[in-house]
Amino acid sequence: MSKPVVREPLRSNSRSNRARILATARQELGRNPDVTLEEIAQAAGVVRRTLFGHFPGRAALMEALAEEASEALRAAVSRQPGAAETPQRALAHFVLSTWSVGDRYRLLLTLARQDLGTERVSEALTPARDEVAGILERGQRDGVFHDRLPAAVLSSALEALTISLLESVNTGTWEDDGTRTAVATLIAAGVPEKEASAVVEGMAPELRTAAADS
Repeated sequence: MSKPVVREPLRSNSRSNRARILATARQELGRNPDVTLEEIAQAAGVVRRTLFGHFPGRAALMEALAEEASEALRAAVSRQPGAAETPQRALAHFVLSTWSVGDRYRLLLTLARQDLGTERVSEALTPARDEVAGILERGQRDGVFHDRLPAAVLSSALEALTISLLESVNTGTWEDDGTRTAVATLIAAGVPEKEASAVVEGMAPELRTAAADS
């Protein structure tokens, strides 16, 4: 009696194709939000049929990217140190730990304008936004962040700053491994420049290295 055919290599190849398509889609959409599925398939080195086998249409591909970004952001938020850490270090930790998923974060906001809708994007970003708002509220109570703006408004302003800096890095007009953005974020939140720099420099070396390697 013949042995059953082992299909694991095919499944492995399918997973590899799907991952490559998603990675290529992130890159190409970051360059041009209007890129077509055919252009994404070509850039990924797969035929159109392979792409459509994984993602029947643009909406399915966009939803997969949104879910991927959501998972990455949730994982980054789960690594936060908690209330035992000072608000300054907690905010710097958040920026450094999320820098590696910055492109996904930026892409979500780009897609919100034409594909996913603001409600779906808001759902994906809620864990990260809630984490930052909580850190800012705690820092305002402790007097280490300015209270000229409500925490929710300040959080939105810092988000816009982060996206702008990510765009600058993406276009090559600025260079950063996440540490300069962490310093800028602390300063924008009301921490004096020297203290902000010292806080980021004092973060665990492995955290700074992880941001630099992202």
